[in-house]
Amino acid sequence: MAKNRSRRLRKKLCVDEFQELGFEVQVVYPETLSDEAIEDFFSDFVVEAIERNGLGLLGGPDYALVCLGKRGSVSAEQRAAVESWLKGRSEPSSVEVSPLQDAWYPETPIRQG
Repeated sequence: MAKNRSRRLRKKLCVDEFQELGFEVQVVYPETLSDEAIEDFFSDFVVEAIERNGLGLLGGPDYALVCLGKRGSVSAEQRAAVESWLKGRSEPSSVEVSPLQDAWYPETPIRQG
């Protein structure tokens, strides 16, 4: 693919200086946890950890991609707040939060600068 793109196209494709960062969340629940308890946990997660931090979520209770609720990138502070919220809860048996990554093209390294 050609690398000589116009500013407008780079913005539309969310590449180079318009790269948007997000992170992945993977949650494992104990088998003893009821479906209703998982739904309640996920509902709390969306309201308290995602929406209150100005973020958006794509996915479900087991796996999700978290990105900014509007155009732009998630900050390290927002990622840390979500991770802290998840690790402070008793429902999940394990939680894995990825480092910040390109939300549109996960295999692309994060642009420095």
